[in-house]
Amino acid sequence: MRHFTIHHDGVRIPVSRGGRGRPLVLCPGLNSTVADLHGLTRLLRRDHDVVIFDLRGHGLASAADRYSFDAFLGDLVAVLAKLDLPTPPVLVGYSLGADLAVHYAAEFPDAVAELVLIDGANPLPEHFITEADLPEFRAMADALATRHEAGPARGSAHQVSLTAQHILDLNLEIDVVRSALLDRYRKIDHPVRLIMSASIAGDSTEGRAPRHNRLWRAGVERLLRERPHVSAYWLDAGHRLVFTHAGRIAEIIRTAHRPAVEPVSATFPGE
Repeated sequence: MRHFTIHHDGVRIPVSRGGRGRPLVLCPGLNSTVADLHGLTRLLRRDHDVVIFDLRGHGLASAADRYSFDAFLGDLVAVLAKLDLPTPPVLVGYSLGADLAVHYAAEFPDAVAELVLIDGANPLPEHFITEADLPEFRAMADALATRHEAGPARGSAHQVSLTAQHILDLNLEIDVVRSALLDRYRKIDHPVRLIMSASIAGDSTEGRAPRHNRLWRAGVERLLRERPHVSAYWLDAGHRLVFTHAGRIAEIIRTAHRPAVEPVSATFPGE
């Protein structure tokens, strides 16, 4: 394992690299850290040279004056610019990290070999968060911020510095970003694999969950119709699939550079 730090936009970004094999860069998502993704990272290092880092305000990265999609994208760009990789990497993103990966690949096509997108970067046909959803998302942001404040001590690898307002504003911004994401996909010719949760909003049959789950699947189906080189895997899981199904996800990532023999869209049962 090697650890080093990148200084960018007034932010200190810690980077870890280890393993052997094909280069792979793993970008965490909103409210997730390097420490949180330890299980998946450990599995991928068996046959990949894995680079992983904390986004600003997450984990061991320093806090920042601004938190926005463009600011997080700048963190990813800065990290990849500093790496001395022998070949373009497989770029893997989780949640917000998946959206960042698609934007990066659209802007720097020669710097990426393939994309693996875990429960994010969904080109939704309509907004995920409507006026009716705001109270629920505001409550979730409050709960997350409270958990962060009561969680590990400052400087812990699991620390997240974002406030409830930051989290809510970012969720709203990501929703807008995804409404225009199909245009970014049109600029990408690399192999793309999506690993998606079948129940991103949980398995309740009441309230807003059914709409969100239907919309999540509709966005992927829209992408598959337009971009035939994209394949999708559905896991019987919620948005925490990267923690609950790390083994299955690692298995799919390992096959990402091989010719696909499975259907364009495959569904796996829960574990």
